[in-house]
Amino acid sequence: MHTKYETHINKIGSSVTEFLDDKMLVLFGENAPAELIDYCLSIKVNQIDSEIKAGDMLQIGDAKYKITSVGEAVEMNLTSLGHITLKFDGLKRPELPGTLYLEDTEIQEVKQGDTLRIYSLA
Repeated sequence: MHTKYETHINKIGSSVTEFLDDKMLVLFGENAPAELIDYCLSIKVNQIDSEIKAGDMLQIGDAKYKITSVGEAVEMNLTSLGHITLKFDGLKRPELPGTLYLEDTEIQEVKQGDTLRIYSLA
């Protein structure tokens, strides 16, 4: 296992659950605009160790999800703003540049303090 990115969920916005029906979670660094903070999982902005690719895994707490495709702006946005959307719909071809697409599955509960990690199995 090779960890490509790691951070922690510092705060869970009061309206994060509003996106669960759309199978989405939104990440944003500590500098999220006030009007968005309630809809985001706040994270510490960290650097990516190596390219994020389809087939890699995203882990939040104990829950693991396979990455199916990566929007072209995901890495830049993650390292600059900590702002990306996690979409759990299994898309193989990214539709939006700032979205990380994951297997189509139920989103497990996210807790404050959970580790968020992106890693390759190789």
